[in-house]
Amino acid sequence: MSAALDESLRKVVGDRTAKVLADHLDLHTVGDLLHHYPRRYAERGELTRLADLPLDEHVTVVAEVAKADKRTYNGGTGVRLEVVVTDGSGSLTLVFFSKAAHAHAHRLIPGRRGMFSGKVSVFNRTRQLAHPDYQLLDADDGKDGGEAAALFANQQIPLYPACKQISSWQIAQSVQTVLNSMEATGWAGVGEPLPAALREARGLAPLSEALEKVHRPRTKADIAEARDRLKWDEAYVLQVALARRRAADSALPATPRTPRADGLMTTFDARLPFTLTEGQLKVSAEIFHDLSTDHPMHRLLQGEVGSGKTLVALRAMLAVVDSGGQAAMLAPTEVLAQQHHRSITEMMGDLAGGGMLGGAENATKIVLLTGSMGVPARRQALLDLISGDAGIVIGTHALIEDKVQFHDLGLVVVDEQHRFGVEQRDALRAKSAKPPHLLVMTATPIPRTVAMTVFGDLETSVLDQLPAGRSPIATHVVPAKDKPHFLSRAWERVREEVENGHQAYVVCPRIGDEEDAKKKPDDAERRPPLAVLDIAEQLAKGPLAGLRVEILHGRMQPDAKDDVMRRFAAGRVDVLVATTVIEVGVNVPNSTVMVIMDADRFGVSQLHQLRGRVGRGSAPGLCLLVSEAHEASPARQRLAAVAATLDGFELSRVDLEQRREGDVLGQAQSGTRSSLRMLTVIDDEEVIAAARDEATALVAADPDLAGHPDLRSALESLLDADREEYLDKG
Repeated sequence: MSAALDESLRKVVGDRTAKVLADHLDLHTVGDLLHHYPRRYAERGELTRLADLPLDEHVTVVAEVAKADKRTYNGGTGVRLEVVVTDGSGSLTLVFFSKAAHAHAHRLIPGRRGMFSGKVSVFNRTRQLAHPDYQLLDADDGKDGGEAAALFANQQIPLYPACKQISSWQIAQSVQTVLNSMEATGWAGVGEPLPAALREARGLAPLSEALEKVHRPRTKADIAEARDRLKWDEAYVLQVALARRRAADSALPATPRTPRADGLMTTFDARLPFTLTEGQLKVSAEIFHDLSTDHPMHRLLQGEVGSGKTLVALRAMLAVVDSGGQAAMLAPTEVLAQQHHRSITEMMGDLAGGGMLGGAENATKIVLLTGSMGVPARRQALLDLISGDAGIVIGTHALIEDKVQFHDLGLVVVDEQHRFGVEQRDALRAKSAKPPHLLVMTATPIPRTVAMTVFGDLETSVLDQLPAGRSPIATHVVPAKDKPHFLSRAWERVREEVENGHQAYVVCPRIGDEEDAKKKPDDAERRPPLAVLDIAEQLAKGPLAGLRVEILHGRMQPDAKDDVMRRFAAGRVDVLVATTVIEVGVNVPNSTVMVIMDADRFGVSQLHQLRGRVGRGSAPGLCLLVSEAHEASPARQRLAAVAATLDGFELSRVDLEQRREGDVLGQAQSGTRSSLRMLTVIDDEEVIAAARDEATALVAADPDLAGHPDLRSALESLLDADREEYLDKG
């Protein structure tokens, strides 16, 4: 961001501390450390809650010593010091052994207050920190206390995200050293990424003042003022990056694609046995407008489960075929690719019989391309694509391979965007002389602020209206451990639905084959997750005996998976026991009930997706969430939220609140730190929306940011090479 902020921490805090900060917190420069903000603040005299401390996590608490006792063990040969600290809401035991017990006994006496840091464990049903680091906050503790008092002279004590190798107060000491260094130079070289007019209009503090106040606040008002400014920095710089990406995309050349008045799409529409919803017509109009321009469409189509996104995407693909181009639909799994191919072919009838006997006059050919196809079928599909005989191809990652060439690729439809890396999306777009139009679909509802950040380079269309005829889905939590008879009743309900001519899904988190059996559970105290193979056998021999029970999971051979799905869709299977391979795209209207085993092991959005597989016909749907989690646990609260609403957008907020943002530029899996440290996309919608408007206006007036050098520097600082590449490929 500037010469001062780019300076190596080694020059300021010394080699040893700088190495720990770099190795364990990824903090290398003065700017990195100053943007490592306190996670919260403790007030002098305020005692933090100990009642809710998480086990096996490294914590820092502010507490007061209630009592301290030396005890002997091993027949008097060993000594341990047990110190109980409290905050009024709960207590925590600090334990020191041997020499440490003697060394700390004279300091940790009742009435002393301090910060204590360590990993929370349990011994004799009591939470404790063994050999914790600590810093006393009293002013009468000689040299150490005087330093603590000087360091924490403010009323607000910053508590930093820390780790085992370096404690919160050690980070605080480094921050103080850096701040003193910056003050000595008058904050020389610290630029202002926000334009002066914007800062003045919004009443935002200068960056140097904000950094000072976030680390050395004297009042809560200081913290609020600093946070307001620093949130704007993050939101604005990110939105400028995305605005520049949108501007660059709009400058690319593309072939306009417009449907013919008497073309394939018109014929298809005339045959539809139902009327399109207002939402489908509105979104289609937005897509057709984008397709008709001479720069590539970049649009995100999101909507509720069953809102008709596939139909909207198919009409867009038919419009491109009408214009002489080809369309490719990229699906994340073979099951979903096969399902899309089957359903689209059925919807189109003889319009999908291009070049075949019985095909309609203006028909096109629809081909499937997956990695497991036989050589002859694969060779024919490749030939159909490069010759242009196939207007639409539906496939998996196999579409991305170098051997796959198109005659004239005009549109790429990516289903379930979150399952693809940008590299795959980019590889498919590169198979055209001019960039093809891009339509990204997701059935996972996304809060508006996330759409403005994660998908900020895409225009957004929302389908929030379900087609007529969709039935309501009732959802209930089944507490299997507390009330086992509820689970028995669940299987009775499955039998009742089958006896009434319907079908059922049972979903498990694990497959249960040899490879799975070797894996250790994520928590040694919890049993392994329930498995498809085990549950299917138990059901077939027990509560569902006599019903046609079959399995489906990702490690089955593709032909076997396809065979099971075809027979299930045809009604020749009563109960399908499956993994989340059926999460998206599977459409069997006769399925009315779903039982999700170990439901607490799934995320909120995933549960919502799974639930959307039932209630797709005229009969009402039922989803039963089976869990052994305790009623008061966060897991059960999550399930209760899913049961309470069918509104995917509301559930997406719940999901986001629990997971937090991660890295909104998609780099969380690479190990880099989140680009958002102060901003939270779920709480700061107004800031993000305003920053987007301001950024769009600025980039329109000054695309190269020639008049804003500090902003350019901030952009380079925030967006490292990997993230820039991410945006380029988005």
